[in-house]
Amino acid sequence: MTDRVESYIEENQPRFIEELKEFMRFPSVSAQRAHDGDTRACAEWLVAHLARLGFDAQLVDVGGQPIVRAAAKGKASRRAVIYGHYDVQPEDPLDEWKTPPFEPTIRDGILYGRGATDDKGQLFAHVKAVESLLATEGQLPCEVVFLIEGEEESGGDALPRYIEQAQAELACDAVIVSDSTMYDANTPAITNGLRGILAFEFTVKGPNSDVHSGAYGGAVANPAMVVVQMLAACVSPEGKVLVPHFYDDVAPLEDWEREGFGKLAFDDGALARELEVPRLHGEPGYSTLERLWARPTFEINGIFGGYQGQRSKTIIPAGATAKISIRLVPHQDPAKVRDAVFAHLRAVCPDTVRLEIPYSAMSPPVLFDVNTPVIRAAEEALRQGFGREPAFIRCGGSIPVVSTFVEQLQCPVVLMGFGLDSDRPHGPNEHFSLDSFRRGTKAAAHLLRTI
Repeated sequence: MTDRVESYIEENQPRFIEELKEFMRFPSVSAQRAHDGDTRACAEWLVAHLARLGFDAQLVDVGGQPIVRAAAKGKASRRAVIYGHYDVQPEDPLDEWKTPPFEPTIRDGILYGRGATDDKGQLFAHVKAVESLLATEGQLPCEVVFLIEGEEESGGDALPRYIEQAQAELACDAVIVSDSTMYDANTPAITNGLRGILAFEFTVKGPNSDVHSGAYGGAVANPAMVVVQMLAACVSPEGKVLVPHFYDDVAPLEDWEREGFGKLAFDDGALARELEVPRLHGEPGYSTLERLWARPTFEINGIFGGYQGQRSKTIIPAGATAKISIRLVPHQDPAKVRDAVFAHLRAVCPDTVRLEIPYSAMSPPVLFDVNTPVIRAAEEALRQGFGREPAFIRCGGSIPVVSTFVEQLQCPVVLMGFGLDSDRPHGPNEHFSLDSFRRGTKAAAHLLRTI
C-alpha cells in the first residue's frame, strides 16, 4: 500500500473515531418496534455519509428494516461487495453498563458502546478504507458495493429476499465480511469455516392447568420433570450428543487445519478464568478449539415451566418448555439433523404427556477453500495492515447471510474480522479496540487494491 493511504488513515484517526461515535449513538435495535424510527434514522445517516464520499447511495425497502445499498466505480472492472449490518442488540441489562450504551466512551484506547464491535466498528473500518483510497488516489482500485442490512440481530429476511431478487446486479468477484473476530489481540485471522445452526423449542403439556402437588403428585406426569428427562436423553454428561445418526455426516478436520489449531497454543486455563468456571467441559477426544470450531453441539438456551416467584408454590405445572440451539459443522444438513432430533424427542417422550414442537429455524454450515486467490489476497492484506502473520481459524457461531451469499451469488466470501470474542458483542459494556479499528482500516484498503 502507498504511504499516502496509510498516512491519511493515521492523520484522520481522530475524525474517523468521532464519526464512528456519531454512528453508534443511534439506538438501532431492530428487535424492538419502539426503535424502528431510530433504526431507519441510522440507515439514513449511512446513506448520507456514503453519498458524501461519492457513492450512489440509497435505501432499499423490501419489507422489514431498510437495506443500505451504495455503489462506486473503480479503475478495474472487478467488483467487491462489502457486507455489514447497522442494527444492534438490545442494551439489556442496562444496570450492568459502566457508561451509557448509546453514548460511546473511550477508556484506555478502547471504545465502549452498543455496536462498537458488532458490527458498526468493524463495518466503519471498511467505510474509512474506501474514503482513504478515494482521498489519496482519486478513485477506487475496483468497483465497490456496500450492502448493509438493518435486521441481522433480529433474524429478519429482508436481505436474503433482496439478494435473490438482485443477483445479476450484485454479481461480484468477492464478498467481504467483517462481522467476525481475530484470533487474539495480536493475531489477525481469516475465518474459513462457520458452524451452522438449528434452533427450535419444544413444549411438554400435562394437566389442563397447574394442579396441587399433594393432591395429584404421583398420579400425573410432571411436564417439567419430563422435559429434563428428555434433555438428559439427548446429551451425555460428558458432552456427547446421544441423538441417533447425529454425527453421521460430520466432516473430519484436515491434517493441516488440526496442526494449525495446535500451533495457536490455546490456553484452556485462561478461558476458564475468564468465564469464572472451575474447568472447561466438552465432547471427549477433542481439543477445546476443535470442539469450539469443528464439532457439533446441542445446547439448552432456556428451560422454564411452573412457578417462578418467591418462596414456594407446591404445584405440578401444566406445561414446561425448553429452547434449544444445535450448532452444525461441515457436511451436516440442517434439515436432516432436524428430522433426526425431532424423531428422537418424540421417541423419548412418554405417552403420559403431549409434545409440541411449534417451529424451527436453521442455517447451514460453511467451509471455504483457503487456496483461492481472493483468500490469499486477504491473507496478505491482513499481514500488511496488522504487521503480523494471520491465522486461519473457524468460528463457532453462525452468520446466516454468508450462506445466502454463497448460494445466491456463488462467489468467494472473505471473513476477516477485526474484533475479539472478548469484546462482549451481545452483552453489557460491548467494546472495540481503536488500534484494531486503525489497523483494520489499513487492511481493508489494501485488500481492495489486490482483490
